Amino acid sequence: QVQLVESGGGLVQTGGSRKLSCGASGGTFRNYAMAWFRQVPGKEREFVAGIAWNGGTRYADSVKGRFSISRDNAKNSVYLQMSSLEPEDTAHYHCAVDVDYRSVLHTLSERYDYWGQGTPVTVSP
Repeated sequence: QVQLVESGGGLVQTGGSRKLSCGASGGTFRNYAMAWFRQVPGKEREFVAGIAWNGGTRYADSVKGRFSISRDNAKNSVYLQMSSLEPEDTAHYHCAVDVDYRSVLHTLSERYDYWGQGTPVTVSP
């Protein structure tokens, strides 16, 4: 059974940095796209960044130049390095995997099959 576990969230000041990690188990994920989404209460889940099986990346406009996604296939892990954080980045961050073999990188949450419970990030003004 596929499980995703995020870690690294917490409280950070505006302008600060934080690195989120997501460990996957229950399979081998090198051939699958993985992504980070975020959600705040009362709003839709929002795509943040994704990384394809071949290392191609995609970012939401709101985080381009500030966030960086990477993966370590040997560790079945994906990471989100966040810099220049703003209060608007405050959210619950979830990682997700699309188990469609070598799929193109999607930004719609409906295209992802498995999700972690998430880790909260709070950016103080």
